[in-house]
This record gives sequence, C-alpha cells and structure tokens, in this order.
Amino acid sequence: MKPWLAHYDADVAASVAPYPDKTLLDYLSTLAREHGSETALLFKGASMSYRQLEVLSDGCAAALAALGVRPGDRVALLLPNCPQFFIAQFGTWKAGGIVVPLNPIYTERELESALTSSGASTVVALTPFYGRIKNIQARAGVRLVIATSIKEYLPPVLRLLFGLFREKKDGHRIVLAAGDVWLHALLDTHRSSQKPAVTVRPDDRAVILSSGGTTGTPKGAVGLHRHYVAAGRQLYEWTKSALTPPSDVIMLPLPLFHVYANVGVQPLAFIAPAPLAIVPNPRDIGDLLKTIRQVKPAFFNGIPTLYTAILNHPDVRAGKVSLRSIRLCFSGAAALMEETKRRFEEATGARIIEGYSLTEGMMACCVNPVKGPNKIGSIGLPLPDVEARIVDPERSERELPFGEVGELLLRAPQHMAEYWNNPNETAAALQLHGEGGPWVHTGDLAYMDEEGYIFLVDRKKDMLKTSGFQVWPREIEEVLSAHPAVMEASVAGIPHPLKGEVPKAWVVLEAGQSATEDELRAFCRERLAPYKAPAAIEFRTDLPKTMVGKVLRRVLVSEHRQ
Repeated sequence: MKPWLAHYDADVAASVAPYPDKTLLDYLSTLAREHGSETALLFKGASMSYRQLEVLSDGCAAALAALGVRPGDRVALLLPNCPQFFIAQFGTWKAGGIVVPLNPIYTERELESALTSSGASTVVALTPFYGRIKNIQARAGVRLVIATSIKEYLPPVLRLLFGLFREKKDGHRIVLAAGDVWLHALLDTHRSSQKPAVTVRPDDRAVILSSGGTTGTPKGAVGLHRHYVAAGRQLYEWTKSALTPPSDVIMLPLPLFHVYANVGVQPLAFIAPAPLAIVPNPRDIGDLLKTIRQVKPAFFNGIPTLYTAILNHPDVRAGKVSLRSIRLCFSGAAALMEETKRRFEEATGARIIEGYSLTEGMMACCVNPVKGPNKIGSIGLPLPDVEARIVDPERSERELPFGEVGELLLRAPQHMAEYWNNPNETAAALQLHGEGGPWVHTGDLAYMDEEGYIFLVDRKKDMLKTSGFQVWPREIEEVLSAHPAVMEASVAGIPHPLKGEVPKAWVVLEAGQSATEDELRAFCRERLAPYKAPAAIEFRTDLPKTMVGKVLRRVLVSEHRQ
C-alpha cells in the first residue's frame, strides 16, 4: 500500500524506472560534447563550462594515475565548495578511485580517524588545511598530499586582490613540503594527457560519506555511481515543474561533504541540466547574498538556520537585497519551523518545500509537493521509487497503523551499499523485513497520515521521558520558535532526581527583542501539556552547530552538566 502516490503533483510519475545504465561521468561527457560552452559552475563571479570541467578532470585523472592512484583507491578531498572539488572528484572517478569528502573544520584527531578508517592514501587539500594534514600524515598512512589555493579559479581582479590583502593574512599562503605537489601544476603537466583507460560502471563504489560523526563513532556510508543517477532523476522528476533548464541557476551554499549537497543537489544539476552556483562558506551571509545578486538563482537549497540567518541579515531587513529570482527552495537536514517558512516565503514569493533523507539513504527522500499541499510539520511524501514504512521500534516486523508513532524505515534504489569495512553496523542499519530488498533503519520516530504524508517526531535517541511521559524536543522547539522574540531554540533532556529527565531549552532572541524565562515558560504552558513545558530556559547569543547547520544538542547538554 502506497497512499502517497495519489497525492503526487499531476506532472510527477509514480516511478522513473528503469534507470539508465549511466554514471555522472557519462552525463558530464555528453554535456561537454553537446553543450560544451554552456555553464556548469558559477563561483565568486567566475564560471566554468562543461567542456572545461571535462578537460580539467581528464587531466586530474591522468595525474592521479601517474602518481599511483589505482581503481578502488580512496582519495580524500579536504575542500570547501569550489571548482577544485569537482575537478578532483570527477578526476578521481575517471581514475577508478573512490572519493572521501571530509569536513574542512575537522580537528586533527577527527581527520586522522576518517583517513585511517577509509584507508585514503591521497589527500587533496585547500592551503589553510594543509598544516593539519601534514601533522597527522604519518599516523594516518597518507602517501601523497596535493594542495590547491582558493584563488586559482577566482576572477582575475578578485584573484589579484586576494593575493595582495588576504592570502597571507588568512593562512592561505604555504610552502609545500618535499614530495607534495600543487594541483594546478599537475593539471598543467597533464593538460594533454589521455585519461586512464578505466571503465567505471554504475555498480562501482563512488563515495564514502561520514555518518554519525556528531552523535557517536563516525562510520563511512558507501554510495555507488548508480546512486547519484537514481537520486538526481528522482529529484528532477519532483522539481521539474519549477525548473527551466538550462537557464535556471541552482544555488548550493551547503557543503559538498554532506549527502544533501553531494548526492542530492549535485546530480540534479548535471541531470537537469542547470548551472550550479557554489558558495564556499555558508556562514558568510554577506558573501552568500552577493552571490544571489550576481547569479539570480531560481532554485535555492538550504537548511532552517540558513534561512533564518538570511532573513535576519541587515541588508535583507533593509530591503537592499532582492530575493525575488528564487522560485523554489528546498529545506532539509533539520526541522523547518512554521514561522521561518512563512517569513521566507513572504520575502521571496518562492515556495519552501521541506524534505528529509539521511546519509544512509543516499538521498532516498521524502519531500513536500512543489504544487500540492504542504502540510505544516510534515517532511512530505516519499519520492518516486522510494518506499516508507512506520514500524514498532521494538519489533520492526510489525507495521503500525496511520497516526501511530514508530520508527521510520526507508527503501529505495539508491540507499547505501554498506558501511565501509563495518559489517556489524551494516547489518543493523540495513535489514530485511518480508519480501524485497533491505530497509534502512533511520533511527527517527515518525508517523504517517492516511494520505501518506510523513511527520517526523524526533530522533529515537533524543526522545526524553519525564515522570514516565514521552517528550519530543522538536514539539517544544516549534512552540518556542513561534514566540515573536525568539530567533531559534533547542531543547534536550537534563537529569532530574525525581522525574528522571526534564526538558531544558536554550534560546537565542531576535535582535532588539527581549523576553524572560518566566514569560517563555508561560507561553509554552499555554500550548503544551504541563510536563512538556521547559523546566529551565537558558538564553544564549548563539547555538553550537555543525558546519551543515544542525544544532549540537549533545554539546548543550554537556555544557549544562559541567
């Protein structure tokens, strides 16, 4: 039974199968051959065509092969969103390698763990991160470091200014150690070289994405080349009514080490096709708004905290920046508050569709319709060829009726193949239940209504029990965020000697607004059962977040305990 199919937009097919026997390399090759001069990437006022990206990644593949990279080898990318990420990624794939994108803000300990567990022996790193790699190179078993500067693909004037005023001051100017090489020198040397004679198949491993790094021991979720094509085709089918390829620009401020950007937005841009505007630092809202002015995106991809930051930027508040080119926005990675959605849609005239996936799902998504009803609080409907099921968290074989909260399971053509070198964790995450392939156990609590819309309640591990009552932090966060003085809020359970746990809220107020703890608690008590109202509220200037923008509840709880 798939009740969601009856509520798809009229132009969305129930299935986009059969999927072509292709990889993103095939899509890039076709675009370079048939639309070579058209824009593939937009970056800081510069552009790169499909033909340029094809030629540069061919050279990168030839260079990697000459340096000893063989099919199946892992190549780590310690890069922000920049053209070099795409050159190195496609180059690695053309050499038959597996890409390991890493979070640039990882500490040395985290980098060493990720490199050791993945077995990546080659690293392509931006110059400010070079020192961290060198410090752990021997312990992590890294054989080769390839360095690149952010200035290499800047427009000429901006590149000159960067070299004069920022390169040294911001830590971008480095001296390479013996044995290391510059990416631009490799590309120059191998500009006319033939790419390796390697056949890359859809079922070959393409990527290892980190999962669980903010909540436990990080694991490497393995994605195959066909997963990119499946995710891109599903997302294009869902959003095609709002996109006009190849003129519409898709804007990507979210980091390419994250599944949302890497396996979701990236393949959509190459399959549609549509120019992809990339932003290296999503926390630099001034630069992000400058990019919006330059490229006038039609499709914007963000997370709730990013939409809030844009709305609160002085230039947006003063009406100095027009957001009216944007027709469609995608929001994921965290819960979208109703008030944020309302305000951003008023400011842009666009529609924000909230969606959901996870690294293990490789963008097997649930998304609200582009045209049809968007139900407040819902993560939407499963995309074509994505199946969803709500089961008893204790007995996964028992499917629950509509409206009952249980664990969300997903199944799709593109869910991860495995955790890298971790069969026990793979067996726990991918489980067979009846006929068909394995289901991904998401660890998220949700319910489905009779029309197939799914409502995420919270993470299983984030649920707290106070005096025996189940409390979900997201419900309290929704209420607090509706208060006019509150910009953002996070809620988690803290120990209590009698009740076991009680909810505590950490709140950031809007600029120029004020509120007291008693006022906010009273606001909550009017809208929630007494046991759900926060037992304590702490006011902060900001909330700790990952680079993707997810609030780190565990950090807040740790600080409280200290």
